[in-house]
Amino acid sequence: METHYTDEKNTQIVLGLLKAHKIRKVIASPGTTNIRLVASMQQDSFFEIYSAADERSAAYIACGLAEESGESVVLSCTGATASRNYIPGLTEAFYRKLPVLAITSTQHMGRIGQNIAQVLDRSVQLNDMVKLSVQLPTCYCLEDEWSCNVQTNRAMLELTRMGKGPVHINLETTYSSNFAVENLPEVYPIYRIEHEDNLPIIPNGKIGIFVGAHSKWSENLTVTVDRFCEQHNAVVLCDQTSNYRGKYRVLFNLITNQNKYHAVCNDFDLIIHIGNISGAYPNFRSKNEWRVHPDGEIRDTFQHLRYVFAMEEEYFFAQYIDKNIGQPISNSFLSEWQNEYQAIYSNIPELPFSNIWMAKYMANKLPENAILHLGILNTLRSWNFFETPDKLDVYCNTGGFGIDGILSSAIGAALGNPEKIVFCVVGDLAFFYDMNALGNRHLKNNIRILLINNGCGTEFKNYNHPGAQFGQNADAYIAAANHYGAKSKQLVMHYAVDLGFEYLQAAGKEEFKNGLERFLNPALTEKPMVFEVFTNWEDESKALEVMNNLITTPKDSIKSAIKGIVGEEGVKKIKKLMSK
Repeated sequence: METHYTDEKNTQIVLGLLKAHKIRKVIASPGTTNIRLVASMQQDSFFEIYSAADERSAAYIACGLAEESGESVVLSCTGATASRNYIPGLTEAFYRKLPVLAITSTQHMGRIGQNIAQVLDRSVQLNDMVKLSVQLPTCYCLEDEWSCNVQTNRAMLELTRMGKGPVHINLETTYSSNFAVENLPEVYPIYRIEHEDNLPIIPNGKIGIFVGAHSKWSENLTVTVDRFCEQHNAVVLCDQTSNYRGKYRVLFNLITNQNKYHAVCNDFDLIIHIGNISGAYPNFRSKNEWRVHPDGEIRDTFQHLRYVFAMEEEYFFAQYIDKNIGQPISNSFLSEWQNEYQAIYSNIPELPFSNIWMAKYMANKLPENAILHLGILNTLRSWNFFETPDKLDVYCNTGGFGIDGILSSAIGAALGNPEKIVFCVVGDLAFFYDMNALGNRHLKNNIRILLINNGCGTEFKNYNHPGAQFGQNADAYIAAANHYGAKSKQLVMHYAVDLGFEYLQAAGKEEFKNGLERFLNPALTEKPMVFEVFTNWEDESKALEVMNNLITTPKDSIKSAIKGIVGEEGVKKIKKLMSK
C-alpha cells in the first residue's frame, strides 16, 4: 500500500517545521500512538531515521548522535511508560547541553486521570530534564493550527538557544488511518536572530514600527528610530501607552477601528513589533512581523511572526541605518497616515456626554510634563482616539489587564514623581475596587482622579459587546450595575473630602467644562483632587458606535456584514479558500 503523510494537522505542522528548521535525524521507537508521525517520516527522504526498540537506549543514542553530528536529533515514542524511559538520557542531554527533541505521542489529553489504559500525564517535567515542554493538542480550527505552529517553533528554537539543550513536545493523536496527504501544508517557520547572526534584509514596501506598552524612551532611542524611519519611509504605530514622541508617531486607533472602512495605509509589508502588551487591540494587515526584544521570546501578536531579534531596540534599529545617507529618502507614508487621520477626525460629530467626549475635549488641554494613568478597556480605548501633548507620559495596567490596581498604580507614580501632576482617568467599578488606596498616608497633593461614574460596567453594555444582547438583564450580574451607591451624588464626595481631597462634580458638558479649568491647573494645588463625572451607559455606547463608523465604503460595508454573519473564524476560512 502506498502511503504519504497523515491527515492529522498537528503532526503535519510538526513535520513541516522540522524540515523548515533542517532537523532531519530521528531515533524512532516502536508503538501505535506514534505511527502517524513515524510513518509520515518514513516515506519522506528528507528524514534520516534510526530504529531503537528500547527508549532508554534511544535517548542515549540521540545524545551520541547529537554530539558527533552537531545537529539536533529527534526522539519518537508511543504512549504508556515509553517516555519515562527517556528520563536518564534527557538528563544527560540537559547537563551536556545537547539538542535532543523528544516527541512523545499521546491519546487525547482529556483522558488523563480517567483510568484509561496507556494514558500518562506528561504536563510536568523534571527541572533538569528538558529546557521547555509544549503540548500540541489536535487541531480543529485555524486558531488551533496557528497555536500549534507557534508552540512548535518555540520548541525547535529552544533546542539551540542559550547553550543548547533538550526539549519536549507532547503530540496528541486521533489514531487516524488516513495517510493519503501528498503534500504538507504551508507552515510558518520563526527564526531567532542573535547579535552575532547575519541580519535579514528589510523588505521593500510599507513598514510600520508597532509599539506596545513601553517605558519612557531615552533620547538616543528616539533619535535612532527617527533616523530609521527617515531612511525606510516608515511610521511608528502608537497607542497612548507607547510613549514614543518622535517625528514619525501616528495614533492608529481612529483609523483601524472603523467598522466599515479599511484604509489603504493600514496594509503593511512589514511590522516591527517592540514593547509589551498593548490594550489598543491593533487591527493591522501585515505580510510579515519581526519582534525586537532582549528576552528573545516568541510573541506572535499578529500571527505573521517570522523573526525574533534577541537584542536591545536601539542596537537593532542602528544596524539598519546607513550612515552614508544624509537626507531622508521619503516621508510619504507618514503623510499618508496623517492625512487619513485628519480626514476621519474631521467627520466626528458632536458626541454624547461620555468618556469619549471627555477624552476629545480635554486630551490636548493636559499640562505638559505631567503623567497620565488610564483605566483599561473603555477609558484607554476612548483616549486612544485623540492625540495628547508631546511632553506627557502615559501608562495603563495592560500587563495583567485587570481593574484591581489602577488607582494604586497612579498613586505609586505620584509618590515617585512628587514634582509632577499625575492624572488618573478611571471608571466607577475600578475606582471602588481600589478605593482604599486613597487612604494611604503617604499620598501627596499631586494626584488628580477623574472618576467616570455610569453606575455599571459600561463595557459590558456597549453596542458591540456580547453582553449587549441581554439588554437590561445584563445589569444584574454581567455588568454589575447599581452597586456602590448606585451613582450616589454624596458617597464619593464624603469619602474624598474626609480623606483630604478637593472634590469636584459634573453631570453634563457645561458643568464638566467649568470644573475642568480647576482640575487641569498646571500648578500643584494644596490638596489632591477627585473629579466625579456622571454619565449613562446609553450615551457611552452611542459615542463608541459613532466613533467606529465615522466613514463607510460600500465594499467594506459588505465585508462587515459578512463578518457579522459568519464570524471571525468564518472570514479566515473564506480568505484561506480564496488564496488557493
